[in-house]
Amino acid sequence: MTVNPTDRDRQVWQEEFEDFVPERVFDAHIHLYNRSCLLPGTRFPATSVWQRFGGTFTKQQLLEWTAAWLPGRELSVNQFGYPFFDSDRDASGVYAGDVADNRRFFGMALVAPRDSVESVRQRVVSNRLIGYKPYLEFVEGRPKAEITIHDMLPAEQMELADELGLAIMLHIPRPGRLADPVNQMQMVELCQRYPNTRIIFAHIGRAYYLSSVTGFLDGIAACPNAYIDTAMVNHEGVLEYTFRTFPRDRMLFGSDAPIACLRGKSVEVNDQYVYLMGEDYAIGNAMYAPENAVAFTSFTYEQLRGIRLAAQRAGLSRAEIADFFFGNADSLFSAVAQRNYGGSA
Repeated sequence: MTVNPTDRDRQVWQEEFEDFVPERVFDAHIHLYNRSCLLPGTRFPATSVWQRFGGTFTKQQLLEWTAAWLPGRELSVNQFGYPFFDSDRDASGVYAGDVADNRRFFGMALVAPRDSVESVRQRVVSNRLIGYKPYLEFVEGRPKAEITIHDMLPAEQMELADELGLAIMLHIPRPGRLADPVNQMQMVELCQRYPNTRIIFAHIGRAYYLSSVTGFLDGIAACPNAYIDTAMVNHEGVLEYTFRTFPRDRMLFGSDAPIACLRGKSVEVNDQYVYLMGEDYAIGNAMYAPENAVAFTSFTYEQLRGIRLAAQRAGLSRAEIADFFFGNADSLFSAVAQRNYGGSA
């Protein structure tokens, strides 16, 4: 385990989170992979976040990190692979299935639009996975800024998900993200057209600053099969607005580890956001301060800080906090596993 908590980190946990974070935590958004999940010859640049833990982030690495940073908590996980073009999607599915027991550890397949529906069915069912994760990097032949949700999820793949009652973890595309009118329309279309799927809009629709979420949750909030996770969102205003606006029983805690294991914080700047980094790794709009003038804790702790403040301001009960951190995700993923596999490996 290569990112150790400092005395200051331990103080933050004790003073801010020990009495807030429930005993059971279900992290709905984690990337786990080993070298077998990558295409031959894959090399990460020195400053790639995926290089931070030696080019892998395995179950064992996750558990070591969790024991140090979330002490005394029992962890459940929904996990999927490294979602980029140099991943081996079949091998990633095998690894996710090896990790999954469909009790505490659940897994998703990576899918690309060019994957046949037969290959997707095989990847999911043979590995006893509970759904899949598309990604805009897997879309070919279109400029990145023009990719749509429907480009990422062909109808045949969605029909399979609907048939099996699977969960979809969707990182929405387009520069406008949640506020984009094409996204707004297609998010609702997807939920309404495939009512047996559970569609999780990751990162609250990639809403990391307040104006990007305000007024844009109503459409999916009205869809009973739409969920959101809070992975990498530490903005207490965004989180408070979501707690007040979106059905709380369809909100899931997620971290986005291993990215969330790094030291840093997402900050709103003039209706934009930037990652202030305590380590020299590249994640989107990142600014690194090599002088170490600021002592950073982890992104995970900054997320917990935002959630705690937002929960207080929105008036969440202890039961609602426990459901957010564990019960909602456990019910969702256990139901999918029970439907398809009897619920256990």
